[in-house]
Amino acid sequence: MTHKLIFGAVLAVVGLAGFGFWVYLRDQVDFDVRRLEIVRALTGETAKLQAALSDVEARMAAARVELGAQQDRAAQAAKVARDLEGLSGGLNRLTTDAAQLKENDERRARMRQMEADSLKRVADLQDGLKRTQWEKDGLEIALGRMQMQLKSVEENKSKVLHYAREAWARHGPYVLLIVGLYFLGPPLGRVFLYTVFAPFVSGRSPVLLGAATEVLPEITVSRSSMDLTLGPGDTLWVKEKFLQASDEGLNKRTKTVLDWSMPVTCVAAGLSELIEMHNRTDAATYRATFSSKENPNTELVLVSVPPGASLVMRPSFLAGAVGVGGGKVRIRRHWRLFKMQSWVTGQFRYFEFVGPCRLLVAGSRGVRAEVLTPMPGNLAPARRTNQDATIGFTPGLAYRPVRAETFWAYFRGMNPLFDDLFEGEGVFLCQETSAKGPQEQVRKFWAALWGGVLRIFGL
Repeated sequence: MTHKLIFGAVLAVVGLAGFGFWVYLRDQVDFDVRRLEIVRALTGETAKLQAALSDVEARMAAARVELGAQQDRAAQAAKVARDLEGLSGGLNRLTTDAAQLKENDERRARMRQMEADSLKRVADLQDGLKRTQWEKDGLEIALGRMQMQLKSVEENKSKVLHYAREAWARHGPYVLLIVGLYFLGPPLGRVFLYTVFAPFVSGRSPVLLGAATEVLPEITVSRSSMDLTLGPGDTLWVKEKFLQASDEGLNKRTKTVLDWSMPVTCVAAGLSELIEMHNRTDAATYRATFSSKENPNTELVLVSVPPGASLVMRPSFLAGAVGVGGGKVRIRRHWRLFKMQSWVTGQFRYFEFVGPCRLLVAGSRGVRAEVLTPMPGNLAPARRTNQDATIGFTPGLAYRPVRAETFWAYFRGMNPLFDDLFEGEGVFLCQETSAKGPQEQVRKFWAALWGGVLRIFGL
């Protein structure tokens, strides 16, 4: 987890540095010249805002003066009106002539109208002052921001700091998105694959390459060293790295590829430049011993495929093959391009080794044979195995990938998303462990890429 956090931080820094460099290349001007241009532009904008603010303050001052004058006018008009009401009311009305009373009433009415007009003007001025105050507040905020920006530009004399800020301002969200996808993308993808995609695939129809037969291959016990006998007329083809010893008397030569009908496949699977050992006698029996010279964890089994039987197997697990009675090993090829399982497992081609023949099979820490036969209470036997450990199976078994049994084992990378499920009657072979070979340990990326290519072609 620590390594992932460090890599995420490095990814963010490198991303911002790259965007900053891109911004620098886009500018294509001298940094100091551009900084001075920005300072001048910001200074001009600041001056405009200050002028607008001064104008607003002047308007507010004039409005306040007029507001005071209108309030005084309304108060004076109200006082005059009250005095006139006193002169025309009560006993004064009896002692005052009619012309004077009429004049007082008309003057009092004018004072009341003047008071009403002044009060209306006061309300308008107060509303205008409120709106002007809002305008002033907005200008002050904008001016403060502009002054802070101007100060920042004036103080920013570092090119690195400038372009780092520019990169963050323009592309910071994209960098955060990429880093977020780096941390959250794989876990969310695994959850989606396990909960949505894998159940959909598991429900598809299986791959069935042939009908079940009563005759099944015979498999020996897995050993680190295996002895093999060659009867009269038998021919053995074996990888040189597995041959340890052999009886004198066998006719030996180099076999360029195992089967000339598929030379590219043989080269890709390592079945090229084989040692061919032929027993030309009519009665003698010779013996050869095999074990891995490169990996002490590799063990061998001998699979005897009788007439009428066959075994579907990836050729990369084949260490050697024996053609009985001078015949060659027959290999059938099956393409399954339009099966969902093929696209999920990445294997579109299957190789069927047809009996009679004997196959020398190599696996990590041994090869185990699983026999599926009907039993009381289990008339439709089925068994699953780790997908990385599968070597081969008899064509009568229905084969399909099914979702791994436990989520956490898959989520933590301890188990593939899919296991191999075999149903029906037959035999399948698997390695005791799914350990990778030395090439995968040293060059994981290229080995994984090459392994994917081989799997596509069933190798």
